[in-house]
Amino acid sequence: MKQTLFIVGARGAGKTTIGKLLSEALSYKFVDTDESIQAISKMTIAELVEQYSWEHFRKLESQTLQAVSQSERVISTGGGMILSSENRQYMQQNGIVIYLQASAEVLSKRLSLNPENSQRPSLTGKSIIEEMEEILVEREPLYRACANFIVDANLAAEDIVSCVKSYVLNQKNKLI
Repeated sequence: MKQTLFIVGARGAGKTTIGKLLSEALSYKFVDTDESIQAISKMTIAELVEQYSWEHFRKLESQTLQAVSQSERVISTGGGMILSSENRQYMQQNGIVIYLQASAEVLSKRLSLNPENSQRPSLTGKSIIEEMEEILVEREPLYRACANFIVDANLAAEDIVSCVKSYVLNQKNKLI
């Protein structure tokens, strides 16, 4: 049976990069929920939040998750996708959840190199390292709770893809 793979993790963990590589390795289609939301709304996430609110964005995020979920897809989710218990439950029931885990220090370094401020508004107004530390305190238990497989996001991209691909293929064999 072909699976849907959901990639979760904080912003800067490499969900989009790994998702694209993984989709190629498995011959799946790749979908990024943040990119889908921006394409449909014709607005950046920052503009959506500014104009409508975080609550509105989170609602769009949940709708998008369900709209794009199909078998043979690798779905890169927004960092806050797991804040909704319904989203966590949906992903667990409809595919394999891969958590790309990274420390606040690693995430802040990555975000400083490629901030994409128009797409990634600050959640707290604090420095990147302080913000990532706070976010991980809140979200780490949620990421872990819904993940079927946790991968160290500090590994080289090809090693992450190899680990996840092995895990996915092993899960398929268990179903046979």
